Amino acid sequence: MEDSRADRLPDRDPGLLITADAGGSNGYRYRVWKSELAALAAETRLAITVCHFPPSTSKWNKIEHRLFSHITHNWRGRPLTSHDVVLQTIAATRTRTGLTVEAHLDTGDYPTGIAISKERFAALPLVKHETHGQWNYTLLPGPAAPTDLPVSGEAYGVAERRRSLLSRLADPRLTGMDNTELAEPCTELAPLQAARAQERHSEQRGGRARRATGKQRAKPLFDDATRVMLTLLYQRQVCSMKLLADMLEVTPGCIGQLVAETRRVLEDHRHQPGYASTRFTTATQLLAFLDTAEAPRRTSIMSILSHPRLTGMSREDLGSLARRLAPRQLAQTERASYQRRGADRQPGSRGGVFPKKIGDEERVVLALLYLRRLCTMDVLTEALGDVSRSSIGNTIREVRPLLAEAGLLPAPAGTRYRSAAALLAAGRSEDDTPTG
Repeated sequence: MEDSRADRLPDRDPGLLITADAGGSNGYRYRVWKSELAALAAETRLAITVCHFPPSTSKWNKIEHRLFSHITHNWRGRPLTSHDVVLQTIAATRTRTGLTVEAHLDTGDYPTGIAISKERFAALPLVKHETHGQWNYTLLPGPAAPTDLPVSGEAYGVAERRRSLLSRLADPRLTGMDNTELAEPCTELAPLQAARAQERHSEQRGGRARRATGKQRAKPLFDDATRVMLTLLYQRQVCSMKLLADMLEVTPGCIGQLVAETRRVLEDHRHQPGYASTRFTTATQLLAFLDTAEAPRRTSIMSILSHPRLTGMSREDLGSLARRLAPRQLAQTERASYQRRGADRQPGSRGGVFPKKIGDEERVVLALLYLRRLCTMDVLTEALGDVSRSSIGNTIREVRPLLAEAGLLPAPAGTRYRSAAALLAAGRSEDDTPTG
């Protein structure tokens, strides 16, 4: 909880003062930095006060003047070939005025890509100071008020909650396969995933890695099986990358990178995950579905609009058509992105699989309804309720040439519906005979 009232600051309790730069991993904007300090305050029972140097003023840092300068002077001309050499060189620093230095190697595992949710950050016992509270604040040893949200850092519960959520996301209704079926591709694709990761690292470095023999790379945040599962959720259009990142409390770039790598491996093996029957736009919807099997309103609406009486084809044929057009839609999106960028993607960059608002199969359904002249775009907008008219117009404009290219432009239907209620009533009909 953020508070600027000075009366909450401890007067006599022992505390720790930390001075930090404005940017970097300990910058004043980063939630992970403050969350881990809150965990340290709770563990040590110390009030931790942080004072950030304003931007472009880190030269005021006395530690850099009185410590780092002597360390740099001491190791001048000496190749730093290993951690032991670095530690010995730093620890050997001495001055005539009495400066001595101790150095220890931290062998802890610190995975990258961690993020802190807004709810958990709001629960931190953080007190802003009256003067420049964005740069000066204190983290109290305990939460300011009782709360169900944990305030500790990554090593104190967040990782466990993430593992629990991942086990729930492996639900067959979302992945399209049970645990046994999911384990088979995970085992088969693990070596290829490692090769793809190594290829990306080489592209980013511009060559092979140079590291000491036996030196192991840091443990990734997600294992191979989890990477496959998360990629399947995204390819099946269960939810967006941003929603996955928010739920797992990691950065969107972390999810995007693993999806980009694993997707290429799945595509090389011609794995077709298909589409999930339900799409989710919020974490609340997704968790409610896992608990009660309650699908969002959008899912039931699209199921009604996919009725053969409206689309002119069976649901099986409609799903097959959506899968056939999916690669072309992806290529079309990439061409549009290329035109906006004016060049190819940079090595290691990622591209999306499906639009955020409307999925591939939904796009085909909406285009068919409009091209069959069953209704107007305003009626479709009213029926869906959570999509704008311009989004539906863009969808129709993009899908129509794909249908024409495949020779699948539908003939006009004999009935036209003037309202969303009439259109949905026709879709609820028990008659599965396609309209002519």
